[in-house]
Amino acid sequence: MVITGRNDKEHIENLAKVLQRLEDFNLRVNKEKCEFFADRVAYCGHEIDKSGIWKSRDKIDAVIKTQAPGNVTQLRSFLGLINYYNRFLPNLASEMKPLHELLEKGKPWAWKTRQQEAFEKAKKLITSEPVLAHYDPQKEIRLACDASPYGLGAVLSHVFNDKTERPIAFISKLLSKAEQNYAQIDKEALAIYWAVKKFYPYLFGRNFTLVTDHQPLTSIFNPSKSLPVTSASRLQRYAMFLSGFTYSIIYKNTKQHTNADALSRLPLKCENDKDFDAVDVFHTTQIETLPMTSETVANTTRRDTVLSQVLLRVQGGWTEGENDKSLSSFYNRRHELSLHQNCLMWGIRVIIPSTLKKQVLELLHSSHPGVVKMKSLARSYVWWPGIDSDIERLAKECAGCQKQQNNPGKVYVHPWEWPSSPWQRVHIDFAGPFLDQNFFILVDAHSKWPEVIPMKRITTARTIEVLRTIFSRNGIPEQIVSDNGPQFTSAEFGQFMKNNAIRHYKSAPYHPATNGLAERFVQTFKRSIKSMKHDSMSLNKKIANFLLQYRNTPHTTTNESPAKLFVGRQLRSRLDLIRPNIQGKVDRANMNSAFGKKGKPVPSFKPGDHVIVRDYRGYKWINGTIESLLGPLNCTVKTDFGSLWKRHVDQIRKTECRNKTEFSETRYDERVPVTPCTISVPCNDTVSTGNDHNNVSESVSADIESESTDHNAEIKRYPTRERKAPKRLIEEM
Repeated sequence: MVITGRNDKEHIENLAKVLQRLEDFNLRVNKEKCEFFADRVAYCGHEIDKSGIWKSRDKIDAVIKTQAPGNVTQLRSFLGLINYYNRFLPNLASEMKPLHELLEKGKPWAWKTRQQEAFEKAKKLITSEPVLAHYDPQKEIRLACDASPYGLGAVLSHVFNDKTERPIAFISKLLSKAEQNYAQIDKEALAIYWAVKKFYPYLFGRNFTLVTDHQPLTSIFNPSKSLPVTSASRLQRYAMFLSGFTYSIIYKNTKQHTNADALSRLPLKCENDKDFDAVDVFHTTQIETLPMTSETVANTTRRDTVLSQVLLRVQGGWTEGENDKSLSSFYNRRHELSLHQNCLMWGIRVIIPSTLKKQVLELLHSSHPGVVKMKSLARSYVWWPGIDSDIERLAKECAGCQKQQNNPGKVYVHPWEWPSSPWQRVHIDFAGPFLDQNFFILVDAHSKWPEVIPMKRITTARTIEVLRTIFSRNGIPEQIVSDNGPQFTSAEFGQFMKNNAIRHYKSAPYHPATNGLAERFVQTFKRSIKSMKHDSMSLNKKIANFLLQYRNTPHTTTNESPAKLFVGRQLRSRLDLIRPNIQGKVDRANMNSAFGKKGKPVPSFKPGDHVIVRDYRGYKWINGTIESLLGPLNCTVKTDFGSLWKRHVDQIRKTECRNKTEFSETRYDERVPVTPCTISVPCNDTVSTGNDHNNVSESVSADIESESTDHNAEIKRYPTRERKAPKRLIEEM
C-alpha cells in the first residue's frame, strides 16, 4: 500500500483517512513493516521519487553479476530481465540484436565473440542512470514515431515549460516479413498507428502532438483536412482509427528526429504487440461471464477438426474437386473465404467453430427475439453451415418464447406514409400494467427507434413530463399518433400539443390498428420481458438489454437497424468483439418493397350513402347516412337518431334496407316477450274518463291483433317456442 500527496499536509490527511478506514474494518498493520515519509519508494521493480522513475538497484546488481547464458532457455531469461527496463534504454535494441539472432527458430546455438560483446555492453547499459518523467495529464504530451526498412520506434515524452522534452517511455519492434514489404509511406503510417495503440491509455481523451519525419503523412493524417480520395485503403483505415483521437501532426527533419529514428533502426523483437502497460487493479467485481473475443475464436479455430483443414486450404489453396463432404459448404464458398487475424471470414461474417456455436446462439437469443430478427442479426456478424436451422431450432426449444407467442397480426389495408427523415412522426402508447408497472412507449416512424420509460402513474401531467424529457434529447416532432386514452384526449395534453406546434392524430375508437406501429412494439416488448422472467437481472437491466439489441437489429420493414437510421451508426455491442475489424457496411434495401403489401380493398363511400354502423353501447348495428369523408379510412356518419359519429371503414357496411325496425334499439331482454302486447298511447292531450273505458279496450285489442299479425309476418332472428297452458286432470273430471 503506497500513500502519497502533493505536499506534506495532503500526505498526512491521506494517511489519516487510510488508517481510519483500516480501523473501521478492524484491520491492523505491523508498525515495524511500515515506512513513513520516505523520499524514495521501491514499487513493482522500480524506484519512484519526486524526480521520476528509476531502475531498481537490486535488479541492476542481479544483471551485473549474472554469467553468460549457456542455452536458449537461459538467454530468454536474461533478455526478459533486460527488457523489463527497455523503456529506460533507447539504444538497448542495438546491443541486443546479436543475442536475438540466437532465438531464431532452426538456428543452432553458437555463442561467439559478437554475442559476448553484446552481453557485456548490455550489462553496462543497464547500469546507466536515465530517468523517466512522471506522466502528468496537465502537461503537453508528444509522440514521436519513425520507421526503418525493418523496424518501428516511438518515444512518448512531456514538453516542459522551458521547451525541453523528457521521455515517459520508449517502444520499438521488428517488422514481420509481410510488413517489411510495405511501401515506406505505409511503414511510416504503421509506426503512427502502432504507437498510438500501444500508448492508448496515455493518449485517449486528451490532446497530443504527433511527430513524423515523413511529410506526406502530415496532409493525409491532418485532422483539419479531409482524407484524399486517392489514398490507399490501408492509409484510410489508419486515418479512421486516428479520427477517434484529438491530436495535431507536425513534420520534423530526420536529423532532428533521432530519438525515434534510433529505435526504429535498432528495434526490439516483440512477440506480442498487443500488450499494454499493466494497470494496477485494487478492486474488481465480476458480474457476468467474460464475453467472447476474436482471440477466442482464432484459438478455437486452430483446434477445430474441420475449420483447421479449411484454414490450411485458405492459406495454401484449394484442391480442385474436393471430395470431403465435411468441407463441401466451405468449398462452394472458397472464393469468398478469407483469413483475418487468424479468424476465418466469409465476407464480413466470422466463421464460428463448433464448440462455440452454443455460446453464440445464446448471445443472439439473449433478449429472446424472434427467428427473423435472430437471423437478421446473425447475418451481420457470424456464420457456420446450417446456422439458419440452428436458430429455428433454438427458437422452438425456448420455453419462454413459446409461452409468449401470439396469433399473427392483421395485414394493414393502408399503411402510413414513410417519413423522409427521423423524428418527423412518432407513435406513442402505454404498455401495461404488467410486472406491477406501466411503461410509456414511443416509436419513431422513420427509423423504428423505440423509447421505453417505466411509469408508476400514467396521468396526463406525468405523460407530458416524460415527453418533455424525450424532446429535450431528440427535438420536437412534427406529428404524434396515439389512441384515445384519457391521457391523450385531455385538454391539458391538447394545449401541450398546440404550444409545441405538433399535429396530433388520434386513431378511430376501438380500432388500434391505426396506431399499429406502437401497438406492435408493445407486443414485442411484453413478450421479450416476460420471456426473461427467470433471468437473474433487474427489470431496468432487462429493458436496457432489450433496447440495445432491438435498436441494433435490422428491422423487417426498412432492412436497416433503428440505430443506423436514427443516429447514423451501429451501436457497439458484445457481438462486435467477435469480429476483429468491424467494417459496418450494410447496404440499404429498397424501402418501397417493404410497403408493397396487399390486403382487402378499401370500401368506397360518398356523402349520402345509406349505411349501417357499428354501435358499441350494447347494440349491434344501427342505420345511418354518410355525412362527410375524413380521409381514406374514416367517415362521419349521421345516425337515424340524429347523432354524428366518427367511424373507421371497418365499422361501416352499406345497406339498402331503410326500415328502422330492422335495426332497432330493442334490448336483448325485450326481444322475446312471453306474450306479445302493445299498449297504444293516445296522441291527443285529452285524458280519458271512465266513459271511454270501452273505447280504450277496443283500441288495445285492435293494436294487439295488429301487432300479432306483424309479429307473425316478421322473420325472427332467434327461434321461439309456442307456450301452451298446462292440462290438469282435475279440471277434466
